[in-house]
Amino acid sequence: MTHILDNPIYNALKTGNKKLSIGDGQVTIFRRDVAPFAGMESNSNEDFEALTALGPQINPVVIFSPVKHNLPGNWEILREFEMLQMVHEGPAPTNPASQQITDLDDSHIAQMIELTQLTKPGPFLQRTIEFGNYTGIFDDGKLVSMVGQRMQPSPYIELSAVCTHPDHLGKGYAGILLNEQIKRVIKANGIPFLHVLADNESAIRVYERVGFKARSPMFGYVINIQE
Repeated sequence: MTHILDNPIYNALKTGNKKLSIGDGQVTIFRRDVAPFAGMESNSNEDFEALTALGPQINPVVIFSPVKHNLPGNWEILREFEMLQMVHEGPAPTNPASQQITDLDDSHIAQMIELTQLTKPGPFLQRTIEFGNYTGIFDDGKLVSMVGQRMQPSPYIELSAVCTHPDHLGKGYAGILLNEQIKRVIKANGIPFLHVLADNESAIRVYERVGFKARSPMFGYVINIQE
């Protein structure tokens, strides 16, 4: 692993998301109420031993790898998925901020969880909002689309929880929110990036339209320590 984005979870926990981390060695994890991700320095057998030492209370846990990975025998793979890692290229969008956009806070958590459970953009827990900078669009008081920021392997900032209620697709909400988030990240001297399932062609097209380019494949694993 040579590029910081080859190991985004570990590098985020060591840099931009350090305040949300547990552990400070070769293995570190996010607070369990924030995200189920674990970062390892090199995904070596020694790293997995250190992760195992944290105990089954961390089950299940999610790890990323830039290559397909063979896990040690004491780990059970619950799900394996291939993603495309994309990085934004070019200047910040110049379109004015839409009046439709609302900054989301704790008062919106119930609706955020409801929307992510329906659309399944990735794990969203009770305190995932602590990553910060979530924005949404409401229709008649109901949250129908949102985008937020998640892992921050400095200077990169991941856009995540990109989702729209099925009844409101085709209205351009994702593009509006993505462009606003891109502007905010660039204004903060960051570089936007994201992960998308490799077979989600419609989402990839949306991301390409707002300036994201494919960087690398990334493999994700949802795993359990076998007791």
